[in-house]
Amino acid sequence: MEEFKIRTYGRTELAQCYCPTMNPRAAYRKVMQWIDMYPNLRQHLADLGLDPKSRTYTPAQVKAIVDALGEP
Repeated sequence: MEEFKIRTYGRTELAQCYCPTMNPRAAYRKVMQWIDMYPNLRQHLADLGLDPKSRTYTPAQVKAIVDALGEP
């Protein structure tokens, strides 16, 4: 398995890193559920510039997600 790298990811691309056996839409919904379950993570992502309509995560946002959820 490849080492996970902090970089810009598309939202479904990152979701499929966490849920590789799910289809992209289901994987994205699952990761959003996990983000919502982690205290203050959604607000932290917003503070880092995440817009609800964003289709990509910046490296800083990816790092925040990985720090909260662990590496995929």
